[in-house]
Amino acid sequence: MSLETAPEEIKLAVDLIMLLEENQLDPATVLAALAIVQRDFEQKVIALA
Repeated sequence: MSLETAPEEIKLAVDLIMLLEENQLDPATVLAALAIVQRDFEQKVIALA
């Protein structure tokens, strides 16, 4: 599968991985930040329901 035809969530995931790797952040820090982002977006999904 080409990235051009991949689902939007795959494209976004690839972009985020590239951004995080380019900034050479500590993996534990990245995971902690992603957990915060996930909670935030889960609340947004609930609010939209």
